[in-house]
Amino acid sequence: MIAIADSPIIIQECIDAAQSEGAGAVDVFIGTVRNHNKDKSVVRLEFETYDSMAVKKMQELADEAQVRWNTEKIVMVHRKGVLSIGDVAVVIAVATPHRAASFEACKWLIDTLKQVVPIWKKEVYDNGEEWLEAHA
Repeated sequence: MIAIADSPIIIQECIDAAQSEGAGAVDVFIGTVRNHNKDKSVVRLEFETYDSMAVKKMQELADEAQVRWNTEKIVMVHRKGVLSIGDVAVVIAVATPHRAASFEACKWLIDTLKQVVPIWKKEVYDNGEEWLEAHA
C-alpha cells in the first residue's frame, strides 16, 4: 500500500497491510505533528503534494528497498492538507524476514522520502508561518 491520504491515517490498517507470513519482523515509523520546532510554537502543519508524482516516487523507493533489504511488504502513507498537533503525518511499515533489515529499510525509507518525494510542508506558528526544506 503506497498512498497519499486526504483523511486521517489508520495506523493499525497500515500494520495489518504490512503483515506477511514470510516476515519475522515488521518495523513501523509513525511521524506525528509536534507542537514546537526551532524554538517556535507550532500551531499546525500544512502539507501539499503533487499526488501522482509523490505516489510514483514512493513506489520507486519501495521497489529499491525490496531489492536492498529483501522486504516482504512495504506500506507508506503520507497525509496532505491541514494537520493539527498530534495528528499522524506519515506511516511507514516494513516487513522483512529478519529484524535488522526491517529497521534499516524503514529508516532509509523515511529519510529518503523526505529528500526526494514531492511533498511540501508549511509550519504555522503562533506568530507566522514558514515553508520548510524537505529534510526538516
